[in-house]
Amino acid sequence: MSQTTKSSPGRPRSTEVNQAILQATLDLLAEVGYQGLSIEAIAARAGVGKTTIYRRYHAKEELIAEAIDRNRPQLVIPDTGSLWADLEEVHKQAAEIDLSPLGRQTIAMIISLASTIPQFAEIYWKKYVIPRRKAASVIFERAKARGELSPEVDADLICDLMTGLLFKSILFQPETEQIESYMRRALDFLLQGVTSNSL
Repeated sequence: MSQTTKSSPGRPRSTEVNQAILQATLDLLAEVGYQGLSIEAIAARAGVGKTTIYRRYHAKEELIAEAIDRNRPQLVIPDTGSLWADLEEVHKQAAEIDLSPLGRQTIAMIISLASTIPQFAEIYWKKYVIPRRKAASVIFERAKARGELSPEVDADLICDLMTGLLFKSILFQPETEQIESYMRRALDFLLQGVTSNSL
């Protein structure tokens, strides 16, 4: 008579350990830059073994991407029943997240790394940018279903254009107005002719 043995679940990964690794990555990235950053140094700063890091991350770029993204508050996609009310709420959240000193510093770091490190750019795009774009696109898809927005509107393109404009505005402040009003005016301009009313 055979006996079936259940394998016991592995030990859960420690949240504290993971947070220590991510914080050590950010601290060292600020101190020594990407080129000077190594898994060995991160492990030493976090007080863990290298194997602990390698069990979680396949590459240095993947670790850096998660460390940077964990440092950014998450955008909550609203569902008010109105396109412009949804966009107003997103606009407020984005201003609080991305236009704060930490937000500006984080975006500048993302731009710098993505423009010089192809591996980081690919990982950040696939793992963080695309999911956020899909989440934000829901606002426009709901508006189409309600008849507020033309069915032909490319929601992904609008999200990409606004993200690109935000990044540009953080690096180069608009000459005539604050970034918040500049972004609001740009979105209103993009949606002219495809919505039933404007913001």
